[in-house]
Amino acid sequence: MAETFSNHRGKAGVFLVFFLTVSLCSAQQDPQFSQNMYNIMIYNPGYAGSKDAICATAINRQQWVGFENAPVTSAFTFTAPFRLLGADHGAGLSIMNDKAGFQSNLGISLTYAYRTEAGPGMLGIGASFGLINNSLDAEWIIPESDHHTHPSSDPSIPAGNESILVPDFSFGVYYNTEQLYFGLSATNITEPVMEYSGSATSFLSRHYYLTAGYRIKLGNPDYELRPSVLVQSDGAISQINLGGQVHYDNKLWGGLYYRSGSAIVGMAGMELFNGIQLGYSYDFATSSINRHSKGSHEFVLRYSFSLSIDRTKVSPGSIRIL
Repeated sequence: MAETFSNHRGKAGVFLVFFLTVSLCSAQQDPQFSQNMYNIMIYNPGYAGSKDAICATAINRQQWVGFENAPVTSAFTFTAPFRLLGADHGAGLSIMNDKAGFQSNLGISLTYAYRTEAGPGMLGIGASFGLINNSLDAEWIIPESDHHTHPSSDPSIPAGNESILVPDFSFGVYYNTEQLYFGLSATNITEPVMEYSGSATSFLSRHYYLTAGYRIKLGNPDYELRPSVLVQSDGAISQINLGGQVHYDNKLWGGLYYRSGSAIVGMAGMELFNGIQLGYSYDFATSSINRHSKGSHEFVLRYSFSLSIDRTKVSPGSIRIL
C-alpha cells in the first residue's frame, strides 16, 4: 500500500491506511502478544487464581519497529487465588494501554473466577468487567490532489481530539492440571460502540480465543518440551499461533512459534531470582510489511510468590512453573 503514495510520504501513507482500516471500519482487533502463554488473563478471565500463587506480570510490545508512530502496547496483570465459604476462587486486575498512530486505548478491568475440581485438574469459570477510554488526537495528511476530501468537510471522519469512555465485558473458562491447560474465552462481548463528534462511529468487535498447552518430560528430566497453541478470531478473520518451548530446570527456556500469515517468532527467557522471570521475543514478519519494518520486540517481566490459601499466613517463595 505504501507504493501508492509518493516516497517522502510513504510512512505517513501506510499509517493513514492502517488507521482507517483498523479503527474506522466495522472491526477492531484486540492487541496482539507473542508471549501470550505468559499473559493468559488478558484474554481469558477464567485463568484468574489458577496458580497457587500471587502473580504479577508486566509486558511491553513494540510492533513494526521502523515505522513512525508504530503500535506500542503495555499491559499489567495481577491475579491471586482465595477461598471463601469453603470454595476456591480467583481474583485479578488488568491494566492495558494500546497506542497506534494517533489512536490510544486505555483499559482497566477487574476479574473474578469460580474454581472447582474437575477430574485430575481444576476448572475456572470467570468474567471481567472494565472500562476502556478511547482517545483520538488526529493529524490528517491529505495528498496534494483535487480528488481528495478534507476531513473537515466529511462528518464521518473525526477532525480533532476525541475521548470516549465505554464499558467492556469478557468471559472465559480455563481448565488446568499439572501437565496441561485448555481455555475458551470471548472479549468485548457487548461490542461497545464509540461515537465520535459528527456521525463518525467505531466499535470494539467481539473476539474469540482458544488456547491450549502441554508439558512433556524429555529423556533428561532437567529438560521439558512445552508446545502450545492460541487460535483467535473476530468472526471474520482467524489467526493461529503454534509452536513450543524447551525449558531447562525451569530456569532457562527458548522457543519458536509461527503466527499464520503474519510472523515467525523466536523467544527466550530466564528466572533471575526468587520467582522473578524475564522473557523476550522477536517477531520476524512473513508478510510484505517486512520490507518496511525491522520486526517487533516484546518484553515480559513476571513475579510470583507462593500462597497457601488454607492458611492465614502467606509465605514467600519461588514459583518457577507458571
